[in-house]
Amino acid sequence: MKHYYYLIIFLVFNTTLISCASDDDLNFNGDYENSFKSWLTFKNESANNYKYVVGGGSVFTDYSWETIITVTNGMVTQRDFAYVGGSPSTIPEDQKQWSETGNTLNTHEDSPAAATLTLDEIYTKAVQKWLVKQKGFSSYFEAKNNGLISLAGYVEDNCADDCFIGVRILSITALD
Repeated sequence: MKHYYYLIIFLVFNTTLISCASDDDLNFNGDYENSFKSWLTFKNESANNYKYVVGGGSVFTDYSWETIITVTNGMVTQRDFAYVGGSPSTIPEDQKQWSETGNTLNTHEDSPAAATLTLDEIYTKAVQKWLVKQKGFSSYFEAKNNGLISLAGYVEDNCADDCFIGVRILSITALD
């Protein structure tokens, strides 16, 4: 019963956010709404237990990395990080790949790892910040993970390298 109470509060909160932003204020409003509906279905079917992979990289340094965020009962319980491309020879070995759980979550502060956010928080951040129309910025949104968010963010116009602010989600899977 407690889970349904939180779900109802979350739905009301996000519906209010979406309804407050007019189509003129938000990029990709229809795509976002469709993806958000798919998210609510997935969240219910997975009992809010899932993991997702965030990809990152730098054109400037030629490094790429992945962060796996594990969510159990709607709470982030694990974060795994690894460099997957490039040759970060200047990075100490113990920082090239690591895992955090429990009290160690968020202890690798100077890492390019993705933040420990739930998908609820990512969808909220997308509608409140990343997809809001701003002069001098271009927004991007994709839902290539079976209708779930795969890309949300923006880039300042005329920026040359590594300018994307947002999230790139490579995959989302329910936990067994």
